[in-house]
Amino acid sequence: MTAAEQLRARARYRRLGIQAVLVIVTALAVWGAVTNAQYNLTRLNMTSGFAFLDRGTGWNYSFSLVERSINDPYSYTLFIGLLNTLFVGFICIITTTIFGFLIGTLRDARHPALNFAASVYVQIFRNIPLILQAIFLYAILIHLGGPRQAVSFGDVAFLSGRGVMLPGLNVTPTVAVAILLASLGLGIGLILARTTLWRGLAIWFGGSVAMALFAALVLRPEGEGILSIPVLQGLRFSGGISVPIELFALITSITLYGSAYVAEIVRGGLAQVPRGLVEAGQALGLSRVSIWSRIKVPMALRSIIPPLGNQWIFMMKATTIGIAIGFSDLFYITVNAISQSGQTLELILLLMLTFLAINYSIAIFTNWLNARLKLKEH
Repeated sequence: MTAAEQLRARARYRRLGIQAVLVIVTALAVWGAVTNAQYNLTRLNMTSGFAFLDRGTGWNYSFSLVERSINDPYSYTLFIGLLNTLFVGFICIITTTIFGFLIGTLRDARHPALNFAASVYVQIFRNIPLILQAIFLYAILIHLGGPRQAVSFGDVAFLSGRGVMLPGLNVTPTVAVAILLASLGLGIGLILARTTLWRGLAIWFGGSVAMALFAALVLRPEGEGILSIPVLQGLRFSGGISVPIELFALITSITLYGSAYVAEIVRGGLAQVPRGLVEAGQALGLSRVSIWSRIKVPMALRSIIPPLGNQWIFMMKATTIGIAIGFSDLFYITVNAISQSGQTLELILLLMLTFLAINYSIAIFTNWLNARLKLKEH
């Protein structure tokens, strides 16, 4: 063995030794923390473990996408909270992305009035804390009148202090959740199939609408139509989709807040598109819309996706502010479960691991999408 090879071998052994020491120290620290926690729990006569997940909760909450009762075990109740969090999170990701692209495009527009309006929007909603916006909006909405004083939108949608009534498909909530999952699966399939952006969006939208209409046509109650329109009957509305006021306030506040950040991300990405590409499109006689959709957006996506992925992760974490206005997301249900069961460490551990898995999945998808959009080098 030469002297150079001996030096490389020593350096490798030194690195392995340092890593082994770090692993041992980390394991000892974790073991000490677990042992100390078990000792303190025993001293306080508190039980540990996850056996409590099979016990009934005995308490109710405001919103659920599936059937529920107060006798449900903690495991099923936490699962419902997870569904609620994913439901709100993915809706907010979609709405903030759409509105953010719209406002960011206006920020990049040459029209001074549109540019100024978009700039004012960004400065207002970006600089007010999200929780203040949610509480303020919720306080306004709950002071609206009852169903008889509801604000009507074309006699098909209504807004009152009790919530929002919207026309919807005449299906059960379970079928509606199945349609949402099928739509999500279709979108993932189109992404994996490497479908182009605009074609993929058209196929996804058309396929989702077709699946929803087919489900409503086949599974609707006998003798009723495909659509269910809300109608005022006495002191309440019947039919349609009832959106609780807490859910509406949460989605609206997160959308307004998040779209301001997405707009700045989009504006920065559009500003990085080389001016020569835009001038080339103008020389070919392309319209402004064609230049935006065929040149600027495809090129800007390569710089937009990484920070946009971070914003998607933030949108998912922002759903936890629902506890401030009484929305029963995973965080809200976990806090209630802690106060009822006393299993603080276990429930907080489950909450952290769940959000870690969700946000890590979003990060993996963002990295994959970013790699797919990179320009190929030859």
